[in-house]
Amino acid sequence: MLPLYITSGEPAGIGPDICLSLSDRVDERPLVVLADIHMLHDRARVLKMDVQLVEYQGQSESSATGQLYVEHVPLNHDVVLGQLNPENSSYVLEQLRRSAYYAMQGQSVGVATAPVQKSVINDAGIHFSGHTEYYQEFAGIERVVMMLATRTLRVALTTTHLPLREVADAITKERLHQVIDILLHDLKSKFKKEHPHILVCGLNPHAGEGGYLGHEEIDTINPVLESYRSQGVDMSLSLPADTLFTPEHLKDADAVLAMYHDQGLPVLKSQGFGEAINITLGLPFIRTSVDHGTALSLAGTGLAKSSSLHVAVDLALELARN
Repeated sequence: MLPLYITSGEPAGIGPDICLSLSDRVDERPLVVLADIHMLHDRARVLKMDVQLVEYQGQSESSATGQLYVEHVPLNHDVVLGQLNPENSSYVLEQLRRSAYYAMQGQSVGVATAPVQKSVINDAGIHFSGHTEYYQEFAGIERVVMMLATRTLRVALTTTHLPLREVADAITKERLHQVIDILLHDLKSKFKKEHPHILVCGLNPHAGEGGYLGHEEIDTINPVLESYRSQGVDMSLSLPADTLFTPEHLKDADAVLAMYHDQGLPVLKSQGFGEAINITLGLPFIRTSVDHGTALSLAGTGLAKSSSLHVAVDLALELARN
């Protein structure tokens, strides 16, 4: 059974803490944490956790309860809880490099990622805009789609980390076609939704109100949506976002396509923060992630919640079965 790799992320944050909680699980395939094994020993001691760390050497069976497979990635510098150190930035990126390499080489089913701190990686003089962009570049993919999900709601994004004043210009017919093609493909292939029902947010208030509040829906968004609808795709035209996220609209939806980051994600996170996950669609391998940050102040306190990581692992394993 091929393993699922889990990156432990920023070592001064809660990534190592929540990864240690995976020792409570017994799964159908090995879970392997990419981390400095000595740092994990130290963190387990601080947290008073009795965890047996086993160096992964290609085992094909799941670890037993109380055990955790670890592939040792050596730190550059000792970790001080809650204190970022740019010297460990290359250590964080090495976790991502290995996880992507193994997935691309067919040596794993994919990866679930713990949080990283983008600012400290950039402070080290390394350009880094996020996990999603890193894996996209590694895989040589022109476009990927960021989707967050709870157990009952999936929200994909047309644009991701852009200043709001740049969003309208970024929503082109070409981008919409690319995003929708990826969304449809992965809903069918990874989530086994043979005829997905997708709701689409308009960009402007009231979806432009017939052009009185903006023309993007008339000129760009709806013509693209009409082209899919004419091919039998079960997809709405652009809908006002302020009423789209109501139970009546969402009850039969397999996914919502939002136009920008803060249009769809606040609603989703208000429903399931701490148990929501991030999925990168369009990659040639499975990648899921937690929905939270490094929470530096909680590192080593025992107060960090690991539920999002467990949901991310659950989904990655489900997608691997699919």
